[in-house]
Amino acid sequence: MSSHKTPRYPDHLTGEGPVNPFPGIKVLERRLSREIPHRLGSNEGLDMPHRALREHFGDAVAQHVYCYGDAEALGVRQRLSAQQNIPLEHLLVDAGADSLIALALRTTCTAGDAVVSTAGTYPTFGYFALGQGCRLVEPSYHEAPGVLAPDLEALAAAAHQEEARLVYLANPDNPSGHLHSDSAILKLREALPEACWLLLDEAYGDFRDDAGSEFLGQALPGVIRLRTLSKAHGLAGMRIGYAIAEPDVLAMLMKVRIHYAVSSFTQAAAEVVLDHPEEVQQHIEAVKARREQLALHFIGLGADVLPSATNFIGIRLSSAELAAAVHQELLAEGVLVARLAHPELANVIRITAVEAALEPGRLAALEKAIQQHG
Repeated sequence: MSSHKTPRYPDHLTGEGPVNPFPGIKVLERRLSREIPHRLGSNEGLDMPHRALREHFGDAVAQHVYCYGDAEALGVRQRLSAQQNIPLEHLLVDAGADSLIALALRTTCTAGDAVVSTAGTYPTFGYFALGQGCRLVEPSYHEAPGVLAPDLEALAAAAHQEEARLVYLANPDNPSGHLHSDSAILKLREALPEACWLLLDEAYGDFRDDAGSEFLGQALPGVIRLRTLSKAHGLAGMRIGYAIAEPDVLAMLMKVRIHYAVSSFTQAAAEVVLDHPEEVQQHIEAVKARREQLALHFIGLGADVLPSATNFIGIRLSSAELAAAVHQELLAEGVLVARLAHPELANVIRITAVEAALEPGRLAALEKAIQQHG
């Protein structure tokens, strides 16, 4: 892939472009190689006693709430770099994979540009793309017995036909759980137009059997890879994720990034979790075991269970109407499963592999529907 040229950026970002006016105290301290204890030039509430906060959460929380977060999230990046063998300069931390999707679009696209994603895949991409004024082009999934997968050839063909600026692919996919091989990803990148970016959302990559592979840590030309600490690391409420890309690409992302989007407390929490990778790995293994247990259970009932490399399973029911009825019946019982809103996938029910999903009778409405209707 070394011969592939970097896709284009919008004209307003080329050249000098916007410059972050507030890099922050943490960045300044690193530049000066010294601590700045007397912060008389900052407008944070540094002298707020926080009695109520301390009483509610304990004194430890107070040290993380006074100042803006490290705009470069160095501590988090250092840990990710060491654990995953990713060069530090290939990592950018932001407020979750959703925020990174919006950031990637803001960096690469302008209103009127065509972007391509599979019809029914993670809908937040389309939400941000349409909100930016992009034209959303949606080829259908490839469907076959036991298969519901983004159609890579259709994505590439649409990118050429529409002169797309960006193609979005979730791998593993949400909501199908399908995993494309590394070679298929490289083939897709080569098949795209030179001026088109590949936004590769790998939010569920930690649940791949080869999660620690060398390929998954590589910055690929013309590709922005996205990861999250919401799934395997259990930090969804903290809003933190990271991008992997070549340094010049990350530099462009930093031009338009909300520089304090990741709070001091979020970064501190992420550092603690990353300092205990054994707990993360135990969680991953437990999730994968529950996922397989769930899949085998529903396969035994005759369900069309889709292969999954994520923390959930997808079940394809016989009709959208049946899926809607099951969804509503479970919701009335206080059980929330995901039913996909897109009409092309409206017959798919997605179940997260948590302990509650394995409790006898918890999903009785779904079990009954499968046995009666298939």
